[in-house]
Amino acid sequence: MANIDVVSSCLVPTASNEISMPRLELTPWDLPFLLLDPIQKGILFYKPKSQDFQTIIHHLKTSLSRTLDFLPPLAGRLGTIENDDNTTCFFIDCNNAGVEFTHAIVGAMSVSDILGPTYVPQIVSSLFPLNGVVNCEGVSKPLLAVQVTELVDGFFIGCAANHAVIDGTSFWHFFNSWSEISRGLETISKTPVFERWFPSNISKDNRLIPLPPLHKNLVPNFVPPPILVRVFQFSRERVVKLKAKANAEAGSTEKISSFQALIAHLWRSVTRCRNQVSIEKVNSQDVDLLLVVGTRSRIPLPDGYFGNAVYIAKTGANEAELLENGLGYAGLKVNQLVAQQSSEVAINLAEEWAKNPRIFNKGARQNIFAVSSSPRHNVYGTNFGWGKPIAVRSGNGYRGDGMIMFFPGADPGGIDVEACLSPATLQAMEADAEFMEAVTI
Repeated sequence: MANIDVVSSCLVPTASNEISMPRLELTPWDLPFLLLDPIQKGILFYKPKSQDFQTIIHHLKTSLSRTLDFLPPLAGRLGTIENDDNTTCFFIDCNNAGVEFTHAIVGAMSVSDILGPTYVPQIVSSLFPLNGVVNCEGVSKPLLAVQVTELVDGFFIGCAANHAVIDGTSFWHFFNSWSEISRGLETISKTPVFERWFPSNISKDNRLIPLPPLHKNLVPNFVPPPILVRVFQFSRERVVKLKAKANAEAGSTEKISSFQALIAHLWRSVTRCRNQVSIEKVNSQDVDLLLVVGTRSRIPLPDGYFGNAVYIAKTGANEAELLENGLGYAGLKVNQLVAQQSSEVAINLAEEWAKNPRIFNKGARQNIFAVSSSPRHNVYGTNFGWGKPIAVRSGNGYRGDGMIMFFPGADPGGIDVEACLSPATLQAMEADAEFMEAVTI
């Protein structure tokens, strides 16, 4: 395997020394992520032939610093207050301690070495910073870190952002904003809103939420099972066919969306292949689907709300019913789950969490079917001035057996699915005609 050499690493503060912000309290949507990994997403580019790469590195550092003028919390750290009752309160200290910027090089790796293999190569995880860090370490670790890795014919910009500070929507808000400043814009197109939303049962006079000791939420001696990662590409035409099939089987007219139909297709396929079962030999156990639900449109919140505005919703189905009843049945289950996520539900869940805080832990997300990220994120609009990205990849942070991440495809209307599954399940899916019929690549 090729070696990654670090050329340089530094902390990048805001460009202006005059920017000051008060601390930002963390909400019931932020705090559950304290024991999980940062968001790790990155984009791959071909190397421009007209510029020396050191010039590109300098330009990226400078434009990053100017971008932080608009998004100063990312240059901060987490702060804590220890209470007499053995609880701790976390907040964002906007102290401009800086974003970590690393320039690395892999002299023997090309773009094709990343995109060519059937499975995402293990070295891709080394293209990201903050590996092995959990979000609560943001008291001393950067809330945002960037690694720009030079390849033979391209480069990869890997970003890691503290998930107790921002969600995927805000992550791409940052990435898109940075690319705009890099292209020469004087300001960013989407104005960030830093004021956090809190449920009404949290006092306006004191927004800090006390948490019990975090170690109580840790799974002792947890060792993640081995997984493989593959990116499946679904063209617009294939996704439209899945939607039509799901609605026809469900007897509905356009009720099940394209995204919901694709989730249903994957849910059934993973269930069938994970247990290596035929319809005649299905078990009676329930299989759960976890879905990351956005709240910006549900509360509603400003489009530029900069923080976490998500929660986890769950539905289940009997394994036999899920496989016997076809795509339409699964599509309706997904559709109904989404339809149930009203403003009232979102607010009630936040209020309940404030009464009884529960912190996610890594051991709780194994052997599941969990949908995250979104094909609506503007991945391919992240143009730094050297052309649009070739591809998007994730780091190791949220990879566990059953984690399914959705991204827009490089071709308009298409969807890329990054599937993280056990080797046996993934290889069974590749041999499963019903699943692969919908796959473009």
